Amino acid sequence: MTATSQAAKPLAGIRIADFTVHAAGPFCTHMLSQLGAECIKIESALRPDIFRKPHAVYGRAGPATFDQVASNKFSVRLNLKHPEGVALARRIVAASDVAAESFRAGVMERLGLGYEALRAVKDDIVMTSVSSSGQSGPDSHFAGYAPLFGAWGGLGYLSGYSDGPPMEMRHVMDHSVGMNAALATLAALHRRRRTGQGCHVDVAAREVASSLVGEALTAASAGVEVPRLGNMDPQHAPHGLYPTREEDRWLSIAVATDGQWHSFARLIGRPELARDPRFATAPDRVARRAELDRITTAWTEALEAEAAAKALQYVGIPAHVSWRASDIAADPHMAQRGAVVEVAETDDTRRKAVGFPARFSASGAPGLDRGTPGLGAHEDYVYGELLGLGRAERSRLEEARVIY
Repeated sequence: MTATSQAAKPLAGIRIADFTVHAAGPFCTHMLSQLGAECIKIESALRPDIFRKPHAVYGRAGPATFDQVASNKFSVRLNLKHPEGVALARRIVAASDVAAESFRAGVMERLGLGYEALRAVKDDIVMTSVSSSGQSGPDSHFAGYAPLFGAWGGLGYLSGYSDGPPMEMRHVMDHSVGMNAALATLAALHRRRRTGQGCHVDVAAREVASSLVGEALTAASAGVEVPRLGNMDPQHAPHGLYPTREEDRWLSIAVATDGQWHSFARLIGRPELARDPRFATAPDRVARRAELDRITTAWTEALEAEAAAKALQYVGIPAHVSWRASDIAADPHMAQRGAVVEVAETDDTRRKAVGFPARFSASGAPGLDRGTPGLGAHEDYVYGELLGLGRAERSRLEEARVIY
């Protein structure tokens, strides 16, 4: 990273004391760090972020998730169970603009790092708390991970096939929560700039999930139960994912208008379907979607996915191959825009990671300037330059397992 590139970013000059763990909270601060905020990740060898550990479920010996939510951050070790560790944490907050955390409601207060305690050392601090059900209310004591957020928020129930159970929502739920938390944090910073006042931002993950099912809530208020639709659309058919002659290579097709339906019928060599009264209107086609799915599948199964997608697009029908992660990683468009970048892991292995999904014409491009931080890798800067601790004092704190 160069000072020039960092200073050109939209959030240059903002510092975050980052107490977040796992995925939802860290993704919030990860987004802000890519926008130029200096993010100091506070953890401990006693309780390192769980995502520093290998994730066998992803088929990798290394910490597959940590790279995606921690690259670009500084890291310091700090034992928050020790009184001197709490005192040091307060000093870091005093030098920061934002304090972010994602523990269960009440944990920060018990540590002596609640909002009022942090206001005492930085009266205009913006504190962002990400939790399962929020900092107040009868369910605030519940902890939770991404599958719980989606299930409790109602999004999981709507996701899946009509003849199957609700789907488990994983990282997309964590990252949706993190993105909402980042937006709320920016709003609080803007308010502070106008008024000089900080505030406590309370983000409930299950409420984020519920905010994504507004149409279903509206229907429920009118006494209408919204079913799971899988890849179907309530107004359009054919609509969904269809197999091709390539193994596990699926084609997304959405026929929305009568004109697209007529073009589709001609393209697949069945022009008589466009004249068939059974399929004359969109409601007719939706009512007979099962038959249309069989007709569509018979056509797509004989073709390569990319060729079929191009043929459909050529006649004005929305269609695309359902891309795998490997397709995204190899895509020259994504690479040119910086949407997919390389990051260095803690062992200097380089691999692909997701960049920031927006660009700014009047400032430096958001993105990753550093690799994944090793545990405590930036203590010379944070404890030495920022807090002014001498080498002897740092050694004493390390021996006392305060910095540990």
